[in-house]
Amino acid sequence: MTDFQNISGNKRGIGAHFAATMRCGRSYSGGMESSGLFSLRLARVGAWLLLLAASLVHAAPAASVSGAVDDGIAQQVRELALAGTQHAGPGVTRIEVQVGQLDARLHLAPCQHIEPYLPPGTRLWGKTHIGLRCTQGPSRWNVYLPVAVKAYGRALVAAAPLAVGSVIAAGDVTQAEVDLAEDSSKAMADTELVVGRTVARALNAGQSVRLANLKPRQWFAAGDMVKVTAVGEGFSVASEGQALSPGMEGQPARIRTESGRVLTGMPVGEHKVELVL
Repeated sequence: MTDFQNISGNKRGIGAHFAATMRCGRSYSGGMESSGLFSLRLARVGAWLLLLAASLVHAAPAASVSGAVDDGIAQQVRELALAGTQHAGPGVTRIEVQVGQLDARLHLAPCQHIEPYLPPGTRLWGKTHIGLRCTQGPSRWNVYLPVAVKAYGRALVAAAPLAVGSVIAAGDVTQAEVDLAEDSSKAMADTELVVGRTVARALNAGQSVRLANLKPRQWFAAGDMVKVTAVGEGFSVASEGQALSPGMEGQPARIRTESGRVLTGMPVGEHKVELVL
C-alpha cells in the first residue's frame, strides 16, 4: 500500500500524494464518519441500559400473580370445606366442592406457607368463599378464594315446563337428584306439599321445584292455637301456643307459649310451627 506505480505517467510527487491519501484510511466523508460513531456509541449505551434493567429485575423481590391456585392448596381447601359440611342436613347424599380462582389482578408476594381457613360466619352452602393467608414469607397477606359447595339429594323436579299461574298436578313433578344448595329457596321433596299449589315462578323441564316457585299458603291465622316443635341435634320437644301473626308459608311467625314467652318459628303445616335450636 506504500509503493504506487506511476501508471499515469505523471511525476512521482503526484504518486506520493495519492499514497498519502490511501494511508489515511478514510473512505467516507467526515459527516458520515461522525454519524457512524454516534450510532456505535448509541448502541453501546442501549446495551448498557438493557444490562442495567436486567440486573434490577433480578435484584427486586419477585411478585406472583395468583390467578390459578396451586393443586396442593386447592386440595386443602376441598378437605376443609368437606369437613365443615359433615352435618349438612337431612336429605343430603353427597357433597362436591368446586374451587374457583383468585382475581388475576392480585399481585401476591412469594409465600413459603399458605394456610386455608374458614372466615367467621362462613356458611359452606352454595357459592361461598374460604380464606387464604400467608403465614411465612417476606410479607403477610390475606385473600378470599371463591368456592362452590354442591349438596346433592333427592327432590322434586318439573316433569314438563310449568307456566306461571298453573296448578301443579301429580304428573307434573317427579323425583330426581338435584343440587340442594343451588338456590337459597328450599327444594321441595314431598309431593303432597306441592300438588294443588299454584306456580308463582315459571319452571323448565328438569328444574328443581323450590318453595319460591310456589305461591305461599297460609297455615293458620293470628289467634289460632298451634303446635310448636323445638328441634335440636338428636332431640325434639313439642308444646302448644297461640299465634300472634298469620302463619304464611316461608315467612316466620310469632307464637306465645303457655308460659307467656314469645317465640319466632317457621310455619311448616296446618297449625304447626317449628323452631330450630
